[in-house]
Amino acid sequence: QVQLVESGGGLAQPGGSLRLSCTASGFTFGTYAMSWVRQAPGKGLEWVSGISSDGRDIYYADSVKGRFTISRDDAKNTLYLQMNSLKPEDTALYVCAKGDYSYYCPGSVCHDYWGQGTQVTVSS
Repeated sequence: QVQLVESGGGLAQPGGSLRLSCTASGFTFGTYAMSWVRQAPGKGLEWVSGISSDGRDIYYADSVKGRFTISRDDAKNTLYLQMNSLKPEDTALYVCAKGDYSYYCPGSVCHDYWGQGTQVTVSS
């Protein structure tokens, strides 16, 4: 069955960095677009970043543009999110999601499997 397992979260200081990983299994990883979403306490789901199956099309939310970098290693069935210049407002549960298609399509309607998430806390 499809599994998405996130790792790499933790506590970081403002201005610090973290790299999240999402290891996938149970499907042909390189065939599908993948996304990172986040949910902060008391807030709705925010689509942070997405990447097409071939890596050519990449999306970033305005709130993370220039600070976060999404990438994928199809040989390792792994999705990454490099987060630099972290801010307290980046504190959230970060979840990776499998897209329904090879091209990036934002929104829950375009994603069919989700991981459990990894917590990121940015605080001094």
